[in-house]
Amino acid sequence: MRSLLRRSSEMVLNGGMSKTGVGELRRSMVTSCRAVLLPRFGGPEVLELRDDVDVPNLKPNEVLVRARAVSVNPLDTRMRAGYGRSIYEPLLPVILGRDISGEIAAVGNSVRSLTVGQEVFGALHPTAVRGTYTDYAILAEDELTLKPESISHVEASAIPFAALTAWRALRSTARIKQGQRVLVVGGGGAVGFSAIQLAVAVGCHVSTTCGGESIDRILAAGAEQAVDYTSEDYEASIKGYFDAVLDTIGVPETERMGINLLKRGGHYMTLQGEAASLADMYGLAIGIPIATAMLASKQIQYRFSHGIEYSWTYMRADAEGLHEIRRLSDVGKLKVPVEKTFPIVQVREAHEAKDKRIISGKVVLELD
Repeated sequence: MRSLLRRSSEMVLNGGMSKTGVGELRRSMVTSCRAVLLPRFGGPEVLELRDDVDVPNLKPNEVLVRARAVSVNPLDTRMRAGYGRSIYEPLLPVILGRDISGEIAAVGNSVRSLTVGQEVFGALHPTAVRGTYTDYAILAEDELTLKPESISHVEASAIPFAALTAWRALRSTARIKQGQRVLVVGGGGAVGFSAIQLAVAVGCHVSTTCGGESIDRILAAGAEQAVDYTSEDYEASIKGYFDAVLDTIGVPETERMGINLLKRGGHYMTLQGEAASLADMYGLAIGIPIATAMLASKQIQYRFSHGIEYSWTYMRADAEGLHEIRRLSDVGKLKVPVEKTFPIVQVREAHEAKDKRIISGKVVLELD
C-alpha cells in the first residue's frame, strides 16, 4: 500500500521520489533523534516534538545530515492543515520540512560526491514523507550540495526549496536566455524573489508585481520594473510582452494577465497546479486523471489560441540547478532574506506566526 501511495504521490506533484541505488542498506551510528511529528492534520497545536524518533538505515544513495537550520515553507503549513491528505493520511505520522542546512553525519555506500563532516544544504522533493524538522534528516545525494561558505546555516536553509522551484520553471521549463524578458507575478515571496535573481543572473530583463514593502529590495536585486499591486493598476502598468511568465499567485486574474502578456512561443508557468487539491477532493484514482485532463485541456487551448506553452511547475531535485544556486549564493547574487528564527522547540509558535501572517517573510527553525 505504501509503495502504491508513493507512486501516486509522484503523479500528484509531477515529479519522482528520490532515486535509490543498488546494494545493501548502511547503518549509521545514530538510531534515534528528536523530530517534529505530524500525527494528524490541523492547526499548529497538532505538531509534536518527540525525542525518540527512529532514524532509518541509509539506502546506498542517501546521506544522513545533522540539521543546524531548516526553513518553514508554505507547503509545510498547508500540509499540516491537510493539503495532500490523499497521499499522506495513510502514512501518518509524518515529518514536515523540505529545506535543510547542516553537516554530513553518514553516507550511503554509493555516495561519491559528499563525505562525512562536510557542511551541506539542500531540499527534499515535495512528496517526501520523512522531512527535515529533525536533528538527523535523510536526503538523496543529488538533493544536497556543499553549503556556500559565505553564509550561515540559517541563511542557507532559506534558499534551496524556493530557488529550485524557480529554477525548474525558468531554467528547466522555459529555458530562459540572455536578453529575454521575464515577468514574475508575486516577486516578494521566496520563490518569486529567487526567480528574479536567477533571471537577472542569466541576463534577462525582469519585471514583477509585488507589495510596496518589497519594491526597494527587488529593484536592488536587478529587476527593471516592480509594480505595487496594492496601489497600482498593475496590468496597465506593465508594458510590452514577455518570453516567460512565472505566476506564483495563480488566481484566474493573474493567469489571464500572464497569458495575455506573453509573446507567441512564450511560457506561462504557475505554482498553483490543481493536481493535489483534486486528488484530495476525489481521491487519487479519480483526482489524478481529472487533473491530467484539465492540464492537457489548458495546454491545448492556449497553444492554439495564443501560441504559448502552459505548465504547472513544482520543485524537483536538480543537481545542476543546486550547484548553480550555491555558486550564486556564495557570491551574493542569490539571497532569500530571513525575517525571524525560532528554536525547534517553538515550532508551534513558528507555524502560528505564519498562519496568522504575523510574520510575512521567511521563518527558519534552528536546531542546537
